[in-house]
Amino acid sequence: MISVHTSPLAQPGTGDAGGMNVYVVQTALEMAKRGVEVEIFTRQTSSDLPPVAELAPGVLVRHVVAGPFGGLGKEDLPSQLCAFTAGVLRDEAGQEPDWFDVVHSHYWLSGQVGWLLRDRWGVPLVHTAHTLAKVKNASLAEGDAPEPLGRLVGEEQVVAEADRLVASTPGEADALVAEYGADPDTVRTVAPGVDLQTFTPDLDRDGARARLGREAGVPIGEDDVVLAFVGRIQPLKAPDVLLRAAAEMLARRPELRSRLRVLVVGGPSGSGLAQPRVLIEMARDLGITDVVSFLPPRSGEALAEVYRAADVVAVPSHSESFGLVALEAQACGTPVVAAAVGGLPVAVADGCSGLLVDDHSARSWADALERAALDRELRGRLAAGAVEHAAVFSWDRTADALLATYSEAVTARRAGSAPRGVAV
Repeated sequence: MISVHTSPLAQPGTGDAGGMNVYVVQTALEMAKRGVEVEIFTRQTSSDLPPVAELAPGVLVRHVVAGPFGGLGKEDLPSQLCAFTAGVLRDEAGQEPDWFDVVHSHYWLSGQVGWLLRDRWGVPLVHTAHTLAKVKNASLAEGDAPEPLGRLVGEEQVVAEADRLVASTPGEADALVAEYGADPDTVRTVAPGVDLQTFTPDLDRDGARARLGREAGVPIGEDDVVLAFVGRIQPLKAPDVLLRAAAEMLARRPELRSRLRVLVVGGPSGSGLAQPRVLIEMARDLGITDVVSFLPPRSGEALAEVYRAADVVAVPSHSESFGLVALEAQACGTPVVAAAVGGLPVAVADGCSGLLVDDHSARSWADALERAALDRELRGRLAAGAVEHAAVFSWDRTADALLATYSEAVTARRAGSAPRGVAV
């Protein structure tokens, strides 16, 4: 696997680490359980990192030196792809012949590397975009910068060259064909999963609230109304929508102020608009600093506690290829209010496991959050539906579908019939 711009060892929810990191780690672990050895190549961002780290038996993370340690954003990484590719080739040269059977690249930067490795090693390239620039640019947050032309061209090249393209949803598969000219015969739809062993329904909701309250420095009581945002703090993820909606709720229901708690769990990412101080200042300007708490990113059981403590988890993204946070929250029995964009209508069953909102206005979001959090009967139905809906998704199924795609691509390439993407 190739993951140039973000390490599978990084903490999701900050920097450039997010759902893709979880995807790479979980699929690699599941493949290893099936006896498939996985090596993940990522850029080395610190001199403290070892050249090779074992993530788990059968899963190695190889840190490739390409450019200075740290300090490089995704926009700077295209200049380091040559160095990164050379590092991967040097590592492979020390292995037995035909060491790798498949290259699976994640994100377009990795796809550029994978394309060259595919040609050098004579193995198929399977590519997962995770996000698409043309889709993202069509629904930018106000003030957010569009993805550059270089990325659009790079994505088009990878789409044209990959032996198989893995989309998370039918909508993403359609976008690959309609917007990027992908050959439909190369596209496979494989839904991401959720760790159903870690993200489980309400085990100790009151305890989770008490622990988070101590961390936030504000007690969270049994009868409090808790709204949570989990993810990177950047315009694309739109945590500001939740803050504006909370202010609208308090304007409508002043008596709710003593019980409303808004948790923003995540770290900074992306552009200058993504600094937490912007949200802190927004909360102050909206007059809701007393109800909003900012908490650092976390994973595993600590993240599950956030979901369990919440009445509702908000996913107000302007663009989202799938939305793993929505799945994780639902697996914990917490309804989700999400924007009706990208893959979120697949991740959230509208009216059954959560509610979808068609716009990003404070009024619409306040309406949906009030329904999901304050209507106890509806919340109970959505909570039950959330667990049922999330159970359909598992990393077991994702890994099995990916391995089937790999086998198909290997067979086609050996037979000399691997379909190509549509050329210019």
